[in-house]
Amino acid sequence: MPALTYLLIAIAAYLFGSIPFGYLLVRLFRKEDIRSSGSGNIGATNVVRSGAKGLGALTFFLDAVKGYLAVLVASHLVFAPGLAPVPPSNAAAVAAICAILGHIYTVWLGFKGGKGVATAFGVFLALASWAALAALVVFLLVFAFSRYVSLGSILASAAFPLFAFLLPHASYGQWLATVVVLVPAIVIVKHRQNIARLWQGTEYRFGKTGTTPA
Repeated sequence: MPALTYLLIAIAAYLFGSIPFGYLLVRLFRKEDIRSSGSGNIGATNVVRSGAKGLGALTFFLDAVKGYLAVLVASHLVFAPGLAPVPPSNAAAVAAICAILGHIYTVWLGFKGGKGVATAFGVFLALASWAALAALVVFLLVFAFSRYVSLGSILASAAFPLFAFLLPHASYGQWLATVVVLVPAIVIVKHRQNIARLWQGTEYRFGKTGTTPA
């Protein structure tokens, strides 16, 4: 049954995406709970703001890798013996959205996780690498000029679907095309509090003091 194949892919991708690397790294190397620092977020940005720049970089890398591997494994799982065959692009789409949801709503931490930026980057490196790299350039430019990680993440997410449909890519199909739009929208919605603080001028800016951490 194709439904069983999709269900197994969804569960595997969700569990893989739910690995809370930021929490685990800070707990392991600093004996601290990252949720008690800054915004309480388990993502790379909050890890960096806690004073652990190296762990923050490693958190971003591992969160991106788990998104990338979730899509890659799903694309090959469809050929596993005993499973009903499904289109690899559909399997990748299911894995992509479930990996993101796993990171944002990790089962291991009471369904509270990160905002999905690094994991989305990894997912899209697997699905549309040129578009993902173009979005990364947008993030870096916005951050370089504004020093706002949140603003860079929001604008990069908003720009990604445009890059994805304009730059060279494999044939998406309806499911993947939906994911290309839906995942960035989820990431932006997760930044709604940051958007409010940006509007109010109270958002955290790297290199500045006296602003509200996000």
